[in-house]
Amino acid sequence: MPSVVLHRHGQVHQGEVKENTNLVVRAGIKQFPHPHLRYGCGMGKCLRCACRILKGAEHLPEPNWKEKARLGDDRLGQGYRLMCQIWFTHDVELEQDEAPLQPLAVPAA
Repeated sequence: MPSVVLHRHGQVHQGEVKENTNLVVRAGIKQFPHPHLRYGCGMGKCLRCACRILKGAEHLPEPNWKEKARLGDDRLGQGYRLMCQIWFTHDVELEQDEAPLQPLAVPAA
């Protein structure tokens, strides 16, 4: 079972999750990492669940189009990912900033 270490508000929260688990789904049904993970829409739009991956990034799938559009190359390069868009199969350590990230401005058509 994958181990998840979450850093938030200067505290460290750790727990195990079933393989192929989405942390936002688990928090939504009040399982670990509830209540420690900040999240919102669950659809990759609001960025409330954005976290910086500290360890285990090599086991994650490539960012999908929602992550690329909402986070942009700079944030992705800094290790940010959207927890609502990832299903974990390996151990991971992540950190959630004090304030949620703001979505990138969408260019006018």
